[in-house]
Amino acid sequence: MKLKQLLKLILINITQNKMRTFLTTLGVIVGTATIFLVVAIGKGGEAQINEQYSKLNVGTIIVMAAPRGRVVDPLTKKDAQLFLASENITRAFPVLRGNGDINYDNYSTSGNYMAIQPEFQVSNNLIVEQGRELEEEDENKKNKCAVIGAELANTLTDGNPSEIVGHSISINSRKFEVVGIYKAVGDSGSGMSYDDSVFIPYSVGERFLLGTRANPTINVQATSIDTVQLAIEDITAILNETHRAGGAEQFRILDAGSRLVAAQESARSMSMLLLAVAIVVLIVSGIGIMNVMFVTVKERTREIGTLKAIGAKKREILGQFLIEAVVISLVGGVLGVIVGFVAVPLLKYFELPALPSISGILLGLVFSVITGVFFGFYPAWKAAEFNPIDALRYE
Repeated sequence: MKLKQLLKLILINITQNKMRTFLTTLGVIVGTATIFLVVAIGKGGEAQINEQYSKLNVGTIIVMAAPRGRVVDPLTKKDAQLFLASENITRAFPVLRGNGDINYDNYSTSGNYMAIQPEFQVSNNLIVEQGRELEEEDENKKNKCAVIGAELANTLTDGNPSEIVGHSISINSRKFEVVGIYKAVGDSGSGMSYDDSVFIPYSVGERFLLGTRANPTINVQATSIDTVQLAIEDITAILNETHRAGGAEQFRILDAGSRLVAAQESARSMSMLLLAVAIVVLIVSGIGIMNVMFVTVKERTREIGTLKAIGAKKREILGQFLIEAVVISLVGGVLGVIVGFVAVPLLKYFELPALPSISGILLGLVFSVITGVFFGFYPAWKAAEFNPIDALRYE
């Protein structure tokens, strides 16, 4: 039997039972669409995480007091200098953190403020969107100036942040001139949102807001992402040596890189879980294909007998029914991909990140074809094994 004749016969058999074919294909459509969307959601989630953390230097390490228990021997500015002795650390500087009443133009809110040294901005990828950043001169001259985060600027000005640059705000009744606004950075990795914070020179915060006895957090910059763990080990050793009253256990050491990896792993785990659900759907649809193929073989027993009687070989009968199963599943796969593309804007409307990809299309189609081959083979093999005489006598 020529391939053209075989395909024509398969097409006739499929179109003669449109409703049954559609219902059989429906499971494949759902399964393929689910696989496509799962991959799209996974890719979208990873892209969102990478974008969120791209503004944060993943080589940053933050040393702070442990969240529970009393710190017997707190951090000092001197610790930052000691950390620089490590060959795995390129920067280390103290940061003072506080919370207070922030006022501007008769509007008051409770917010965070951070007293920083100018290099903190480089290490944490803080880029000024309007105005200027904090400079060494501000630190040396103890200028009472401030740069504020994007979200806080919007909050204080009711959505018109540009108006606040050049004007004064007060923090706990102390006035500071706003010299700039930072671009939004998202998750800072420090437990405090930079976008909702005010940043002032370290010397100013120490003198006017927190006092010289305030205990800083130390921001450390590893030489590269590959040396982060080594830098953490060095920091731990230095803390154990210099803070013998409580050791390193009284401090918490955070690194942004591990948070990025953890977030990516979490997104991948969720994608794998959803992918497993999609595969189960395809298996169920494959069982449906097998059932339909058995019914088809039963209905066409006399046809199989006729084909064998006129010289059709077993492999031709096997190929006919197997190709029919694959065609049904492949059509279902293509329709499933189309449904997936249609559903992507709907997911985005519900704020679910979805990024269609070639890998999602290929994975969906491959699984749909595998489903057709795997579940279509046994019925096709049974058809090929029919005795032609018994098949012709079948009623």
